[in-house]
Amino acid sequence: MTEQLELYKCNVCGNIVEVIHGGEGDLVCCSVPMNKLTEHNNDEEMQEKHVPVVVIEGENKTIRVGSIPHPMQKEHYVVFIEAISPDKKYLKRKFLFPDDEPKMDINKCSYDKFTARELCNLHGLWVSEYDEEKNK
Repeated sequence: MTEQLELYKCNVCGNIVEVIHGGEGDLVCCSVPMNKLTEHNNDEEMQEKHVPVVVIEGENKTIRVGSIPHPMQKEHYVVFIEAISPDKKYLKRKFLFPDDEPKMDINKCSYDKFTARELCNLHGLWVSEYDEEKNK
């Protein structure tokens, strides 16, 4: 069974798909079942470069990848950063490419609680939770 916004990867060709509407059955690519990407949030060895961090500087609010900036090289980079509302009705996503800065402006997000996610091409899916009330 799949659920909305889950990500799956084909270990044969590298395709990554996102579930828009959950359902029964397995997702298959290249004639083999796809693997659901696991959300990571606290691997101590890689946390400082992968867990999304919300940074507030004056009136500007951004999601940055890692407390130490994530590398953005052709062989190792952040594919996207996103903010997802708790009810999963709203999602803001920014796709990134090598040499881009690993951050996303979220000033116009109207929700004060959200899940921040980022996908590293080598180390998978990383998440953190943001609650404006708890961060005041």
